[in-house]
Amino acid sequence: MASTSTLELQFTTEMGKTGRISVYEPKTDLTAAAIEAAMDQIITANIFSGTGGAFTGKSGARIVTRDVTEFDLSL
Repeated sequence: MASTSTLELQFTTEMGKTGRISVYEPKTDLTAAAIEAAMDQIITANIFSGTGGAFTGKSGARIVTRDVTEFDLSL
């Protein structure tokens, strides 16, 4: 079984939508404070923009873990 994790950073945008940045295989020792600091830097740098406009605030963060089990099939 293969397991992967993704840190999903959720931002509010200037058009009131939600924008996301995904970080694959994040460090296992991340803290909420470190994640908030990184999100603040991303907002301040103003380098990401999507269909909802620039990121203007933080709306959440989470780590999503995915387990995949593959089966050998005789095809």
